[in-house]
Amino acid sequence: MAGAPAGTGPPPAPPPPPVQKELVYNKLLPYGDQLEAEAGRLLAQIKINLGRAVQLRELWPGGLFWTRKLSTYLRLYGRKFSKEDHVLFIKLLYELVTIPKLEISMLQGFARLLTNLLKKKELLSRDDLELPWRPLYEMLERILYSKTEHLGLNWFPNSVESVLKTLVKNCRPYFPDNATAEMLDEWRPLMCPFDVTMQKAITYFELFLPTTLPPELHHKGFKLWFDEFLGLWVSVQNLPQWEGHLVNIFARLATDNIGYIDWDPYVPKIFTRILRSLNLPVGSNQVLVPRFLTNAYDIGHAVMWITAMMGGPSKLVQKHLSGLFKSIASFYHPSNNGRWLIHNDQSLFLGMQLFLVAFPNPNDSCITFQFIATFSTLVPLVDCSSVLQEREDLTEVERELCSATAEFEDFVLQFMDRCFGLIESSTLEQTREETETEKMTHLESLVELGLSSTFSTILTQCSKEIFKVALEKVFNFAISNIFETRVAGRMVADMCRAAVKCCPEESLKLFVPHCCNVIAHLTLNDDVLRDEELDKELLWNLQLLSEITRVDGKKLLPYSEQLVKILQQTLHLTCKQGYILSCNLLHHLLRSTTLIYPTEYSSVPGGFDKPLSEYFPIKDWGKPGDLRSLNIQWHVPSAEETAFSFYLLDSFLQPELDKLAHYADTDLEMSRDDVQQSLTIVHNCLIGSGNILPPLKGEKVPHLVPSLVSLEELKLYTGVDYDLSRENYRETIARVTMKLLQHVLDHSEDDTKSLFLIIKIIGDLLHFQGSHKHEFDSRWKSFNLVKKSMENRLQGKKQHIRALLIDRVMLQHELRTLTVEGCEYKKVHQGLIRDLLRLSTSSYSQVRNKAQHAFFAALGTYNFCCRDIIPLVLEFLRPEAHSVTHQQFKGALYCLLGNHSGVCLANLHDWYCIVQTWPAIVSSGLSKAMSLEKPSIVRLFDDLAEKIHWQYETIGLDFEVPEKCIEVAVQMEKLMYPHNDWTPLSPEEIQLGIQRQKERNVEASQNYENLVNKLLDSVDQRNLPWKFEHIGVGFLSLLLRDDRVLPVRAINFFVECLNHDALVVRKMAISAVAGILKQLKRPHRKVSICPFQISGVSQPSDIQAGDRPDNQWLHYESAGLPRTKQAWESCRFVEKTHWGYYTWPQNMEIYASAEQQPKLGRNRNELSEAEQVIYDHFSDAKFVEQLIKFLSLEDRKGKDKFNPRRFCLFKGLFRNFDDAFLPVLKPHLERLAVDSHESPQRCVAEIIAGLIRGSKHWTFEKVENLWKLLCPLLRTALSNITVETYNDWGTCIATSCESRDPRKLHWLFELLLESPLSGEGGSFVDACRLYVLQGGLAQQEWRVPELLHRLLKYLEPKLTQVYKNVRERIGSVLTYIFMIDVSLPNTVPTKSPHVHEFTSRILEKLNPLMEVDEEIQNHVMEENGVGDEDERTQGIKLLKTILKWLMASTGRAFSTAVTEQLQLLPLFFKIAPVENDNSYDELKRDSKMCLSLMSQGLLYPQQVPLVLQVLKQTSRSSSWHAKYTVLTYLQTMVFYNLFIFLNNEEAVNDIRWLVIKLLEDEQLEVREMAATTLSGLLQCHFLVIDDPMQTHFEQLCKRRLPKKRKRDLSTVVDTIPSADLVKRHAGVLGLSACILSSPYDVPTWMPQLLMDLSAHLNDPQPIEMTVKKTLSNFRRTHHDNWQEHKQQFTDDQLLVLTDLLVSPCYYA
Repeated sequence: MAGAPAGTGPPPAPPPPPVQKELVYNKLLPYGDQLEAEAGRLLAQIKINLGRAVQLRELWPGGLFWTRKLSTYLRLYGRKFSKEDHVLFIKLLYELVTIPKLEISMLQGFARLLTNLLKKKELLSRDDLELPWRPLYEMLERILYSKTEHLGLNWFPNSVESVLKTLVKNCRPYFPDNATAEMLDEWRPLMCPFDVTMQKAITYFELFLPTTLPPELHHKGFKLWFDEFLGLWVSVQNLPQWEGHLVNIFARLATDNIGYIDWDPYVPKIFTRILRSLNLPVGSNQVLVPRFLTNAYDIGHAVMWITAMMGGPSKLVQKHLSGLFKSIASFYHPSNNGRWLIHNDQSLFLGMQLFLVAFPNPNDSCITFQFIATFSTLVPLVDCSSVLQEREDLTEVERELCSATAEFEDFVLQFMDRCFGLIESSTLEQTREETETEKMTHLESLVELGLSSTFSTILTQCSKEIFKVALEKVFNFAISNIFETRVAGRMVADMCRAAVKCCPEESLKLFVPHCCNVIAHLTLNDDVLRDEELDKELLWNLQLLSEITRVDGKKLLPYSEQLVKILQQTLHLTCKQGYILSCNLLHHLLRSTTLIYPTEYSSVPGGFDKPLSEYFPIKDWGKPGDLRSLNIQWHVPSAEETAFSFYLLDSFLQPELDKLAHYADTDLEMSRDDVQQSLTIVHNCLIGSGNILPPLKGEKVPHLVPSLVSLEELKLYTGVDYDLSRENYRETIARVTMKLLQHVLDHSEDDTKSLFLIIKIIGDLLHFQGSHKHEFDSRWKSFNLVKKSMENRLQGKKQHIRALLIDRVMLQHELRTLTVEGCEYKKVHQGLIRDLLRLSTSSYSQVRNKAQHAFFAALGTYNFCCRDIIPLVLEFLRPEAHSVTHQQFKGALYCLLGNHSGVCLANLHDWYCIVQTWPAIVSSGLSKAMSLEKPSIVRLFDDLAEKIHWQYETIGLDFEVPEKCIEVAVQMEKLMYPHNDWTPLSPEEIQLGIQRQKERNVEASQNYENLVNKLLDSVDQRNLPWKFEHIGVGFLSLLLRDDRVLPVRAINFFVECLNHDALVVRKMAISAVAGILKQLKRPHRKVSICPFQISGVSQPSDIQAGDRPDNQWLHYESAGLPRTKQAWESCRFVEKTHWGYYTWPQNMEIYASAEQQPKLGRNRNELSEAEQVIYDHFSDAKFVEQLIKFLSLEDRKGKDKFNPRRFCLFKGLFRNFDDAFLPVLKPHLERLAVDSHESPQRCVAEIIAGLIRGSKHWTFEKVENLWKLLCPLLRTALSNITVETYNDWGTCIATSCESRDPRKLHWLFELLLESPLSGEGGSFVDACRLYVLQGGLAQQEWRVPELLHRLLKYLEPKLTQVYKNVRERIGSVLTYIFMIDVSLPNTVPTKSPHVHEFTSRILEKLNPLMEVDEEIQNHVMEENGVGDEDERTQGIKLLKTILKWLMASTGRAFSTAVTEQLQLLPLFFKIAPVENDNSYDELKRDSKMCLSLMSQGLLYPQQVPLVLQVLKQTSRSSSWHAKYTVLTYLQTMVFYNLFIFLNNEEAVNDIRWLVIKLLEDEQLEVREMAATTLSGLLQCHFLVIDDPMQTHFEQLCKRRLPKKRKRDLSTVVDTIPSADLVKRHAGVLGLSACILSSPYDVPTWMPQLLMDLSAHLNDPQPIEMTVKKTLSNFRRTHHDNWQEHKQQFTDDQLLVLTDLLVSPCYYA
């Protein structure tokens, strides 16, 4: 303004800030210009009210109400607000979502909205917005890893996980720069690969790690973890669960940073990994490790990763990718159903002709319609062939296309003929007329939909000329036949409608006069009006007329007189079918003249009617619509049309309403049929003109919910200006209907058909404003599907066809009409909903059913109306209400239950409602109308109870709003008033807000207590059937919370229920009491420590996982165990197993010393009231005796397992009351331990586990005494162990050791290690003892190296065990012993036993077996012979155990086989049998299995030469079995490590040499296997067919065979093949392998090889057989595409080949 002259008035207002991104579609609506102001008003309203609600600390209803309105705003206008607004909205919602005590249902609502605000990342940069990551992490930790959910103290919905994860994904780009480093510090300490925490850490990394930092910040981003994680992924084997999450991180990283990362060093490993994860079955007899199948990678992520790597500077990716495709091509080849290639555009027509042939079968026809419709939306069907004469500048392709378009007209006419054929075939089913089925079958309705939409698409895309021909054709078809109105009639009428829609003027000229004349002619005679059955011709013409009036209203006006006349003649026909068609006509006339809709959908604006000289349609093939110039032609009702529609209403609706009003006042008699007819007319008028009838007026229902902010509804403009001077028919209809309903219910309740119509009318009065919600929803869904399937991802955004874009604009208009005047709950709505409730409890089940649907829809629409309705529903359930009928009772239950999608009245997340409904449901068991004889009632109560349990989410008790939220809300309000005229809320208002919020908390608490007490009262009622008692106990157990101890009365109730007669109740009580004990747990203090001070070692500079000097002090060392009180108290116990393995947490906390912890050994007076209740019961010997009796009963025979709930109960008792109850329990424990039956043993195991874990904080004396009691018990129990109980004892010990410092449990470990294999009690007890021991040690992972060494030393001499079950168990235990020895990156060698040392010792003992060359037989019987066995027998026994170990560890260990294990291979090759035969002994079967598993193992590049060394050595052995097995091993190993081998040229050459050498083996089986292997290696392009290889085989083939001697019949035939025959066979096999290696194409070398091969057709066996097999396989695989393949051969070759393939020898 510098240059402006002074005094020119106030400066102009600054221009509004630019909008983030508004919805483009709004501008295209016919009333689009009015939306600017509306959006501004709305946004201001939302900002003020949302800001106010938060400042006044009112999350509900105000905050929730206005955040919902913000969601609606996003749907209606997109992100139409300034950047500042956008950022503030996000900040406010972020603060709201992360409120620590926020109720879960609100949290989900806020989270979804926040996700929506963050969705479009391009709108906000990192400079505009920064979001902290920690609050999100704390929220996920609290909810997804909840410590109290499993105890039933928190109820989260299933959806919460995906909602929260999506939220984090969308916040991720805005985390601060240093977030990556903080996250690594936070979660690295969890990365202990043996622990479940590893999965958690990697899941968190996958979710949180930001990968979109700008390049200058990469050193603060992925560079901090890239090498570490990738190294981990590349070296881990056996797909642990977290491996897939790592893949997802890399995929995301690669996609977000294309070109910034050099992947090349890792490429071979990455591709090998991806190939392995596809789990393809390779080789002849494969055993897949079942574990692989569940954890395979998400293929989508793998694809993203590869694609992103190709985008960088990489040289290798493309090469490896084609290698990957080649290697898996044959697995995924569609040879069984042939490829259908389109070579040129000509064949498109061919394709369409083909498709037309597929018609007669309705299933195919649906697909056909889809294809043709899709094709024609993309192509203007205009005949351009005349252009060829006029223009010279066309390209070759354009010329070809032009001449092809001459076929369009034929195509359209042929298509119509096909459709007519289809219609006529459906008419043949004349039986339809007799059966009264209104509905079409599902398939027919699909065909109908396909037919009409495809036909209308084709006509929309036609030129004028083609259209005229088509119109003639369809008109003639329609008038020259008479169709039945159910199926064929609908299809023909649909086709006619499609034609009329495309070109209304010309078409109406044909159809309307014709139909009107026929109808007028047929209704001249008055008798017709009273006929029950009408003439088919009359019905057909009515149907046709009613369909073709669904067109642009302006074009109908010229025919208005004719149409009105028809209505006058036909609306009151007696025949129902007739008047319904006439009502349809009325309905369509009203809709056509009152609604707003687009009138054309062609793929190019303005259609194709321009002369070809100006417009060349070929250029528009497949052209996307342009949003800037869509030029939608809208139909907006003109004054004449509105006048006409009101004329229709006045003429036809008014008289019906008058009649019905008189009838309701009993001034007029009407028959039921007349009432139904009148109601049908009223209903059709209502849904025809709903758009122009203003909504119902009236005052609001007051005082439903108090709020400090306005809760007013949005008013949207939808292009209709209501004419308020006229009578509002909606009001009149409502008035008359309510009166009529009263009359019908009083006088003729059995007139159900009228009641159905009344229900429809009430539903539409409430909701209908021109479009139905369910129709809108399904169109929105299908729009999104079509959009997805037809978009062009490569050309960027919004490349959609014009018709689709127009459809989207129309959907936007409908969305607005549906959002209109939502939800204010007025008196008139109240009346209508109460009527629906009355109908929902009617005596007729169908009436109830339909009314309930309308009732649920209404409940979902109006704000807070449920609070008003619930008491009315509950009236029907009151036990005192004597007049309630059984039907009303049942109806009321259904009303509470709700439908699958809508509101469930019984379970609103609102204390006010639940406090009424839950006790009422329980008490309804005493109602006279309730009878449990009726299965339907029993089922209803089951459904209700189940639904409440399923849907219940913990409801909040604390509605505090933190200061941070309020600060953002204030900022938001300031932004509204740019020129300092902002007035903050007054202190009084703020005070009031705080006051209200406190009241709300108090009220919630009172409601909570009330509800608990009411439920207890109702459960205690006399004569209450047991079913209702159970339901009540179930409801009570839902009310346990983690922020509030249950009222004492309820605690007493649950403790007593532990000894209830009913098992169901006991089970609920066990869970509940476990939860209550958690509520009563006293907090234990923690103190921070520095691990480096304790160990006296300085912190390592880089990451080193495993056994370092600074975590040495955590190890179990028998020399330093805390065996005295002093040692115990000075010992620093670390309970969690993973701390310190990878890194230490920033702040390492352990429990403080005993004197700082809550007091133990309290007497009764020191307990709280709630604790006293529990104390009294569990000190009572009678109570405990009864409890133990119940707990040691069998529940389901053979199905019972160790029960974690019971364990939690006992753990809680011993944690909260230390050893107070031991004296009472001790005799029971001693008794149970001796009883070897299954249930008593399980019971004692549960209690012991609870004791051990519950004694976590006991003092040394108490713990020591405890073990004095436990050790003898455990010894007894373990010696009595049985098949049924060993699992439970395993679980018991594993549970006892979980998350406990091993030094605390030294008594237990010493006991278990005493002598596991004592042999007392036989082999079974030995195996069980090992199992139990393994359970305990496995929980301790890396912290007990000394115990593992002791165990290994103990087991090693015993490895030659004879008993199979003990061997298997030892194998499993060995796996766990060596589990800790991992070769992961950054990991120090472990202190635990090492695999390679152990394996070396084993190899020495197996030496005697290695030296023997013949096959090894297993001749050891299952008994321990006396005296020394020779080394060999010992060796075989040892080998059997070792096999068990290798089999167990290949599926479990994280590291691959070590070098020493590979040296066992020659031994297995010798033993493994070739055939699959189950009669083989264990040794052979196991060797085979072991080889199969080892061959799938992942190899590290440095191991490749070793394996090949072993294979080459074995291939020289004399046993052909071994050679054969080498080949099968090789196939699998190479495939599963493909790129690692390919990366090593020497290895490839070795393998090639090996296979070609074995081709010449003297044993036929080996030769054939070598050929198969060669073919496979060629097929996955591991080896290539080059000249030397071809020459080598051709040379071999030319070996001369020895002359045949004339054989004397008596001489024995020489069975040993000569060396020459073998060589020659090798050559033939080589050629055969080459030919079979490309089953689906014909490479250039193929024809010559086939010729070479055919020369050997008459050679002696086995050559001849090989040739025949090869030719027969060639024929089978090339048969499908032979036309294409035979181009590769010369004519001479073809002659020879044809001769071979069909010659008699082929069938020989």
